[in-house]
Amino acid sequence: MTRTRKSLAGSAVELVAIIATALGLAIAIQAFLVKPYRIPSGSMLPTLHVNQRVLVNRIGTHFSSPGVGDIIVFHPPRNYAQGCADPKQGENQVGEQHPQPCGVPQSLESTVTFIKRVVGLPGDTISIRDGHVFRNGVEERDPYTVPCDGAGTCQFPGTITVPRGDYYMMGDNRPDSEDSRFWGPVPKAWIIGKAFLTYWPPDRIGFL
Repeated sequence: MTRTRKSLAGSAVELVAIIATALGLAIAIQAFLVKPYRIPSGSMLPTLHVNQRVLVNRIGTHFSSPGVGDIIVFHPPRNYAQGCADPKQGENQVGEQHPQPCGVPQSLESTVTFIKRVVGLPGDTISIRDGHVFRNGVEERDPYTVPCDGAGTCQFPGTITVPRGDYYMMGDNRPDSEDSRFWGPVPKAWIIGKAFLTYWPPDRIGFL
């Protein structure tokens, strides 16, 4: 083999090694550090729009706990479409005087991902009136939300307590969000990470 062929072969091997290393690093970063996420629905309007892209910090939740107001990507319960584990909660029935938001976590985790805002921490008491969260008796400051129109999905004046190790999640689009009101608190183990930056479309780039 000539020197030129050896040089070309060496360059090819080096290029393959660089590409493989770059791919490995990209996979590791997404798996353990930062992962991009596409907004699939309008449940977080007006904060996040459909098809908007955000970056999610996956490592932060291993060293600290989510706080009220954080926008979180997580796995909902496997049977979230079936409502609350306690059939007496999570639905505003006609004529019911003091319906309660769902306060009973389900035991099975789904493989799909949701993105919502943390509105309640472990041990907090939660009630919902006109779509506004009353946390430990104090109404949240929520200028980021879509106002409710008086629908029953926005009225849960009965109080529940968020269980230890669980978090209460709600979409900013209060009249149109499938969230903890209906299927309950989310265990910390189901949390993927905190959304901290939106990078697409360009006119909405910024920190969350």
